[in-house]
Amino acid sequence: MSFRGAFTALVTPFKNGAVDEEAYRAFIEWQIEQGIDGVVPCGTTGEAATLSHTEQGEVIKICVDQVKGRVPVIAGAGSNNTREAIELVSMAKEAGADAALIITPYYNKPSPDGLVAHFKALAAEASMPYVLYNVPGRTGQNVLPKTIARIVKEVPEVIGCKEATGDLRQGTELIEAIGRDFCVLSGDDFTAMPLLAVGGAGVISVTSNITPAKMAGMCQAFFKGDIARAQALNLELMPLNRAMFLETNPIPVKTAAHLMGKMDLEFRLPLVPMEPAHLEQLKPVLKNAGLI
Repeated sequence: MSFRGAFTALVTPFKNGAVDEEAYRAFIEWQIEQGIDGVVPCGTTGEAATLSHTEQGEVIKICVDQVKGRVPVIAGAGSNNTREAIELVSMAKEAGADAALIITPYYNKPSPDGLVAHFKALAAEASMPYVLYNVPGRTGQNVLPKTIARIVKEVPEVIGCKEATGDLRQGTELIEAIGRDFCVLSGDDFTAMPLLAVGGAGVISVTSNITPAKMAGMCQAFFKGDIARAQALNLELMPLNRAMFLETNPIPVKTAAHLMGKMDLEFRLPLVPMEPAHLEQLKPVLKNAGLI
């Protein structure tokens, strides 16, 4: 299955403290109707850090069942505890996900040898396609291209990387180090278009939760060679991209989805609703984009 284009890092709707399955299924269906290229349940945007293992497995199952093979599902399944990551990856594989998104172990800050050993252990127990997730802002550690190249060489299950450093030079060097067949997906909406230009495969997007057609359209225009169209869509998306990070993700995007009538506004602690001042900044951006 091709991992190319715009993948939505899905928000997880809650209702009365539990996962809102009805809203989640409807939201996934809307994403597919709007032309999204793939979905990512249980990532940072999906508040996976606040889900129990049982809930995480159920959310992935719901997503896979709703998608029914129409687009790829890359399931968030990482942890800083290798044993725990094995459990989560095994659940993702059993649920039928097409790939697992594996965040590099946060807090522990393992050495390159430790990172290789981590991915080898996952592959030994639950072999499936893995997308390595490099997000220094969340993990406290930047995994350099030479280390990722070593992981890919020693663990062939690692077929791609969610590159969320925001550093285009590093993203380019990653593609240079491993080759164009390696799937490098932007993990930052701001760098989606520039990364495509240097050989990236697409984006795992926050903004596409609320505007899937436009984000997917930007990627599709680029791949078709309509660079002017892709550039225009990228510029149209920039105000929304900025608004989605007025506060910690996923607070703004979930608020936006609520304002659009897609789900209840409910977070799990330690996340709380937007500050009123930021909410007043968000609303006009959504109105200008025709979303509310």
